[in-house]
Amino acid sequence: MKYTIRLVIADDHEIFRDGLVLMLSKDGDIILEGQAENGLDLIHLVQEKKPDVILTDIKMPRMDGIQAAKALLAENPDQKIIALSMFDEENLIVEMLEAGAKGYLLKNADKREIIEAIEQVYEGNSYYCKHTSARLAKMIVNSSFNPYKKTEKAVFTERETVIIKLTCQQLTAQQIGERLFLSKRTVEGYRTKILEKMNVKNTTGVVIYALKHGLVEEKDIL
Repeated sequence: MKYTIRLVIADDHEIFRDGLVLMLSKDGDIILEGQAENGLDLIHLVQEKKPDVILTDIKMPRMDGIQAAKALLAENPDQKIIALSMFDEENLIVEMLEAGAKGYLLKNADKREIIEAIEQVYEGNSYYCKHTSARLAKMIVNSSFNPYKKTEKAVFTERETVIIKLTCQQLTAQQIGERLFLSKRTVEGYRTKILEKMNVKNTTGVVIYALKHGLVEEKDIL
């Protein structure tokens, strides 16, 4: 990275915030500008600090993350927001994306993924947590959230399309290689090219992109 990202975080659990602060303080490319414990405080903090990225919990007192996101995006439609959620809050994640969040993370995400999500959203991309369930992926596809409206549809070769379908079925590169009589390394090369064409960072992104663009059908996702 050749830039510095100014970040604010919001979560009503102080221990969780402290853990995030400690973790992110070790990354010189991310500067924490402040933290809030509810949606109202978050709005005031953002108005004061004008951060590049907001990392916010969905469930918070006084005002939740969904309401806060709507208010912030009404004021600044380009505001970049990442939702933080528990694993069992799939409906809320979809609501947050429909409200305008650019990505989401489950709270068990590791340091590398949190930093990657912040970087990707900062660069204008969407980010889907790599621990996303097939059920949530389908819910996102069937929602009004569509980050691909303004992007040109990628063109995939026949072999790439087959690998996309097998990837969506949660097969590993080794398993795909055995099925297609290719080496694991060759499959990984195809996957890298597919990720680049889709502009996504993990298998979850592949699944959502493929479903949104009709490359696979819901019944084909395990």
